[in-house]
Amino acid sequence: MNTIIKGALLALTGVAALVMVLLAGLISSTDADAIDDQGVQGVPAEYEPWIRRAVTACQYPELTPALMAAQIGQESGFRTGAGSHAGAQGPAQFVPGTWATWGRDADGNGRNDPHDIGDAVIAQGRLMCSLIGQAKKSTFRDDPRRLALAGYNAGWGAVQRFRGVPPITFADGETYHYVQIIMASIHKFQADSASTLTVPGSGSGPDALRRAGHYIGTPYSYGGGTPKGPSTGFCDGRNGYAGGRCAAESTVGFDCSSLVQYGYWTSVQLPRTAAAQYNATSDRPVTRGSLKPGDLVFWANQSGSIYHVGLYAGKGRVLHAPRTGRDVQVQPLDTAMPAADYHGATRP
Repeated sequence: MNTIIKGALLALTGVAALVMVLLAGLISSTDADAIDDQGVQGVPAEYEPWIRRAVTACQYPELTPALMAAQIGQESGFRTGAGSHAGAQGPAQFVPGTWATWGRDADGNGRNDPHDIGDAVIAQGRLMCSLIGQAKKSTFRDDPRRLALAGYNAGWGAVQRFRGVPPITFADGETYHYVQIIMASIHKFQADSASTLTVPGSGSGPDALRRAGHYIGTPYSYGGGTPKGPSTGFCDGRNGYAGGRCAAESTVGFDCSSLVQYGYWTSVQLPRTAAAQYNATSDRPVTRGSLKPGDLVFWANQSGSIYHVGLYAGKGRVLHAPRTGRDVQVQPLDTAMPAADYHGATRP
């Protein structure tokens, strides 16, 4: 939580009691599959168990170990004695007023101290979980992770004011760059894909899933990606933009259908777009209860037009490239895209 308008977060105090009640139920409803399949690397050993504990206590799959690690790295560089001229303290950079709401003696050493790693990381996770929840319930058209990070840095009021991440013109661009830097550095803290996606069996489906899984953590790039691997994309007047600029043309990555195409290319040469991939395989439909690793899963809008595709990853999950601002990742099938938009599955 950097120096900007940290006092704005105190507006959360009025609802603190309600938030804490809600958070108390999060531990029992955690999606274990989503957590277990997201590794973390590059963090000091004393931080890792607390990061995992904070993530496990949150019901939202968007809060991952890599996201928390990237945020701590940006806030303090993992320095317990970090501080700022605004009074922020510890690895997660809490100001006293905000710490009074979110801080606890999580490590049981008799102190409630923002400099203690356990206390700080658990408080960070608790606040980020709450902000992600607010972001998911909002009507703001952006990645809940980006919105939560902006709220952590500038206060949720700033997110509401701009109906999204504050622009670069706000507060000399501090919040804008804070969000950009953390989102861009998440992949550095994600464990090797071999530990985040285990694919049993053989055949074209599992092979395609393994091949695509090597690119977990790769950025989404609209129009990017080829059968040879990730590439820069393009913007079409509607898609590929972030923060008012064309992000795709400078982002090396995949979009949803190119990731699927890449995964299958050595055995099945699927067409380029999600709609074309559905048309090419719709004569081999698969029911929800019969899904196998590597099956194609599709989402469509109300008119029936296919707009998204992913690879079924087993255990009720999908490997996919979600949208601009997100990375290739494994998510629960029910929350990867709006549940009402799920159209069906096919087997190439």
